[in-house]
Amino acid sequence: MIYTVTFNPSLDYYVQVNNLKGGIVNRTSSERLAVGGKGLNVSLALKELGEETFALGFVAGFTGKYIRDKVTELGLNYNFIEVDGQSRINVKVKSNTETDINGTGAKVTANDVGKLVRKLKALLKEGDWLVVCGSVPSTLDFNAYANLFKKLKNIKGVNIVVDACGKLLTETLKYRPFLIKPNVYEMCEIFGLSAIPDVEGIFACARKLQEMGARNVIVSMGSAGAAMVTETAQSMYVRATRGQLVNSVGAGDSMVAGFIHEYIKTGNYFSALNFATAAGSACAFTNDLATKEQIEYIESLML
Repeated sequence: MIYTVTFNPSLDYYVQVNNLKGGIVNRTSSERLAVGGKGLNVSLALKELGEETFALGFVAGFTGKYIRDKVTELGLNYNFIEVDGQSRINVKVKSNTETDINGTGAKVTANDVGKLVRKLKALLKEGDWLVVCGSVPSTLDFNAYANLFKKLKNIKGVNIVVDACGKLLTETLKYRPFLIKPNVYEMCEIFGLSAIPDVEGIFACARKLQEMGARNVIVSMGSAGAAMVTETAQSMYVRATRGQLVNSVGAGDSMVAGFIHEYIKTGNYFSALNFATAAGSACAFTNDLATKEQIEYIESLML
């Protein structure tokens, strides 16, 4: 089973504004609502690829109820913990550029995290995948993921995947996650780099993350593709297919889902990286998470 954990799920409000101008009233030309949060996106993408997945996380308030209702409608298996406050609303403004305004999230406490730990201890078995992604609410600190893994460390043989920023990510590396997937900007922030390095420089940074504990590292590079270093001492780069950017939200999550799906199927790192890159690109070229057919079409262009 592939379990995903979303500490900070959201209700995403997408608005299209033609020629957005500051300081005046702007009118939308279109708008839509969708559930969001990186772990939820990974589960939805995995379900589309035919994988069995189960989503966990925290929800609150009327926005949390909408998230539950929508996830039920989408047919996703889930078990959310109800907490205080409100699940966040993220505003995604599409105009001449993309502008995101993300909320802070619900009031998740240490006691709530304890409930999550108990659920995971009852669920996780050897060979399962545990995918922990995204930000955490402001009531928790940068040790939130590391503390979670510390409490689960006696469960052996679980493939841990982490997609997060800064210390939220680096503090988990001591627990030897199977895979981490920072994007190139997050990688630069971790190492204090003022400019994006070339591919060899990205490999070097990824190896440093391995030295810190990560077993495999993918660095997503947007339209430039993705680089990976593996625990089998391989370094590989995949160039992305060119296309029209429609929506970047969920592209990184689709990469994570695509990699897991293909790696489970083939056990081959390069094949998994190639499919992951296709999945990320396909998502970026559509308004929502891509279908399996769209991903396979993009992958066919990369061969």
